[in-house]
Amino acid sequence: MRRDLLVAMLGMCFVLGLLSCAESGKGPVARPVEDGKVGLVVLDPGHYHAALVQKTMYAQVDPTVHVYAPDGPEVEEYLGRIEGFNSRAEDPTGWEEKVYVGSDYLDKMLEDRAGDIVVLSGNNRRKTEYIMAAMDAGLNVYSDKPMCIDAEGFRVLEGAFAAARKKGLILFDIMTERYNTLRLLQKALVLDADVFGKLEKGSPDEPAVVTESAHHFFKYVSGTPIRRPTWYFDTAQQGEGLVDVTTHLIDLVTWTCFPAERIDYRRDVAVMRARRWPTMIARSQYEKVTRAGEFPDYLRGKLNDEGVLPYHCNGEMVYAMKGVHVKLTVTWNFEAPEGAGDTHYSLLRGSQAHVIIRQGKEQGYKPKLYVEPASGADVDRLRGALEKAVARFQGKHPGLALEPRGQGWEVVIPAGQVTGHEAHFRNVTEQYLDYLAQGRLPQWEVDTMRSKYYITTQALELARQ
Repeated sequence: MRRDLLVAMLGMCFVLGLLSCAESGKGPVARPVEDGKVGLVVLDPGHYHAALVQKTMYAQVDPTVHVYAPDGPEVEEYLGRIEGFNSRAEDPTGWEEKVYVGSDYLDKMLEDRAGDIVVLSGNNRRKTEYIMAAMDAGLNVYSDKPMCIDAEGFRVLEGAFAAARKKGLILFDIMTERYNTLRLLQKALVLDADVFGKLEKGSPDEPAVVTESAHHFFKYVSGTPIRRPTWYFDTAQQGEGLVDVTTHLIDLVTWTCFPAERIDYRRDVAVMRARRWPTMIARSQYEKVTRAGEFPDYLRGKLNDEGVLPYHCNGEMVYAMKGVHVKLTVTWNFEAPEGAGDTHYSLLRGSQAHVIIRQGKEQGYKPKLYVEPASGADVDRLRGALEKAVARFQGKHPGLALEPRGQGWEVVIPAGQVTGHEAHFRNVTEQYLDYLAQGRLPQWEVDTMRSKYYITTQALELARQ
């Protein structure tokens, strides 16, 4: 009874927030809100992230979801994942999918306006078109990354942000990594001046921030082998590596180093270097991950003399934000070694300490957090400051410990406190729903997105030169 009352109160607050925003011009409602719940519209789901948004239920969200898509295996796979969530033994979801399949799916979605939030996760070639169409129709957008994949797409995206501001709509991308426990603790340590000191500026040759991300085409999601869409290996539809996973890395750098700060990409950002290179995809590998026996026509012209596809999914860039130099590297291999998976490395240099996430063979391919003294730092003073910080963090992270490792220390996080990538979709969706209830995004969130996509698309332009 008490829980039901709480849910009802939260729902009423959500409705009042939306209505008040509509009256003030900050957040128009696309349809009448019933029982304090907003409706999801899933448009052209071609990536498994579309389903992960619905891996859990939300008190503010109507369980009836309207889906609009072209016919094909992608929408079927999305629906199969939702059915799997609905039928699982532990904490099953209760989504009811209302599906429209047809070549006019976008027009039908705009005609029906059957929800409040358009969820986008799929082919990136039309993503900016979808975003602008939703903005024009007065619909909020919750989009998987990347929201654009080239300079022309960025220009369209700028128009979408302008439209969102004018109409009071919420346009937001799904940045799950902010909810990773290691990233949260890394940020907390960087913001602790007694531990970290002051963020270094670095240089193009010795950046203050270095982050690397290694990924794999074939892997398992929710225990099932992933199936990539056939178009996934076409950079004109998926985008190159420099504009894809780099969105997460740039977001983390900005969120950690410049928390809640305004960023003007025209004044505060400079893209200095960028390069790109391919991973070679054999036909047998393409078949294993797409279930398609042959390369499609739009890829055959890109094959080399051996019939292998050079896929430009790898990239490296150096940029500066407010004078702080950052180096990002993204690489893709076909499949991870036994016992391994996607890996990350993140280094932030402060005047007193370096805060590092490592996830290599030495760490058993599990991410671990380290603090190491900067050159010239007082090691005894740093140890004392770090011990105080860890003791303070134990309020949110019980069992957190500090252990000596080489010249520094490892911040040991109890295993039960580290959740995986899939679990973070609930966190970021709840943040989105909170912003929607408020009827506005903080301006720093908008600045972060605009600067992020400016950096990725400019780096691609530079690398192609």
